[in-house]
Amino acid sequence: MEEFVVLVDHQDQELGLMEKQQAHVAGLLHRAFSVFVFNSKGELMLQQRAATKYHSPTLWTNTCCSHPRENETYLDAAHRRLQEEMGFNCELFHKFHFIYKANLDNGLTEHELDHVFIGIYDEEPILNKHEVMAYRWVEMDDLKKDIEKNPHNYTAWFKIIFDQYISHIEA
Repeated sequence: MEEFVVLVDHQDQELGLMEKQQAHVAGLLHRAFSVFVFNSKGELMLQQRAATKYHSPTLWTNTCCSHPRENETYLDAAHRRLQEEMGFNCELFHKFHFIYKANLDNGLTEHELDHVFIGIYDEEPILNKHEVMAYRWVEMDDLKKDIEKNPHNYTAWFKIIFDQYISHIEA
């Protein structure tokens, strides 16, 4: 099934739809969301992207992220993809949103108006192996140090979103 993203302006006003990969080639601003799921110990669940992904394969990233479909809320989309990728669902809370632009491999560009959600979950995920090859729980200070030491192990967007997350939590 061909996936489309919702193109928007900086005020999140809908401008139209475009095929997902085409939007990433053109670097056009579109809607996105990112989910950070923590356990009761405060550790963040990271996912390692499947080796078969068309960009950023095998890199570590936040628990889940994707794009809302036409006429789908950010929250509904976050729940849908959390279930599709990680095989579970949990209550999610909106924390903030921001716009970023990041160059990826294969000549692609992420230019997203990204809504960030958090949730709490203490069970084991049931990974969709087409999307995710592994997961791990990590303490936030350890993650920050590892991103600084090994930035090549993480997706371009996660490093940006992680910095935004830390600045919003510390504010």
